[in-house]
Amino acid sequence: QVASMNSPVLLLGETGVGKDVIAQTIHYSSSRSKGPFVSVNCGAIPDSLIDSELFGHEKGAFTGALSEKRGRFERADQGTIFLDEIGELPLQAQVRLLRVLQSKEIERVGGVQTIPLDIRIIAATNRNLEEMVSQREFREDLWFRLNVFPVHIPPLRNRKEDIPALLQYFISQKAKELNLPAVPTVFPGAVDSLLEYGWPGNVRELGNIVERAMILNPAGPLTFEHMHPGGVVDNPSSMQRNQSLGLDAVISRHIQYVLSQTEGKVNGPDGAAAVLGVNPSTLRNRMKKLGIAYGKRRQ
Repeated sequence: QVASMNSPVLLLGETGVGKDVIAQTIHYSSSRSKGPFVSVNCGAIPDSLIDSELFGHEKGAFTGALSEKRGRFERADQGTIFLDEIGELPLQAQVRLLRVLQSKEIERVGGVQTIPLDIRIIAATNRNLEEMVSQREFREDLWFRLNVFPVHIPPLRNRKEDIPALLQYFISQKAKELNLPAVPTVFPGAVDSLLEYGWPGNVRELGNIVERAMILNPAGPLTFEHMHPGGVVDNPSSMQRNQSLGLDAVISRHIQYVLSQTEGKVNGPDGAAAVLGVNPSTLRNRMKKLGIAYGKRRQ
């Protein structure tokens, strides 16, 4: 509905839900798709450099300005500028951003020429801008200008039906990034632990967990045993399901794979225990229980 328009869009959602992906989708689904898509992380630019980064500067405008520089807004002309973490923008910079929204023109730092722009603005934040307005931390007039078409992106825990599709997407994507000879499969039932997790880091966390699993076990099948400690599912029914699927066999296969990468070495910074993130004695006890021989292989 909004992609074909030039109206400002405000993306709202927790960290990691994919606001940047939504912003790019809007841009590449619009008539501006052949123009530039310029992304700006407002929280990552030092206050002293914001004007120069956003609006550019003329040669000699300040100490160190040895040449002319086009700012992010100017580089986004005929396209879209994505202002991520807009809630982190200082109040003085908010004033200048408001002028851009109103007049669609800028002046470089140290310049006198007004530069007209043909841009579309998409902003995003994980903060409550309305509350920030009431606390005088965000300009009300700027909020009204940005809040033309707000898009609320739900957290992953509220749309777990998306996890299987996202999982397959990340596996395919990471397999290319890691240069794997084949795309690994997922162990039967392994998705259950992903569906029962709360996902505080949202889609970004899911991508990281998939990449971690593929680094540890590139040949597959993927089991997601090494989720972030906060993501370990300690649910009795889940554990029973995993046991019925031969969890010991999965663990044994994975330990043997890691041992093959460490040439049988258990101790030390490059040993299997360090790779698996467990105490060496704990790993030896588990290996003994599973009938896995240990001891560094000799040439």
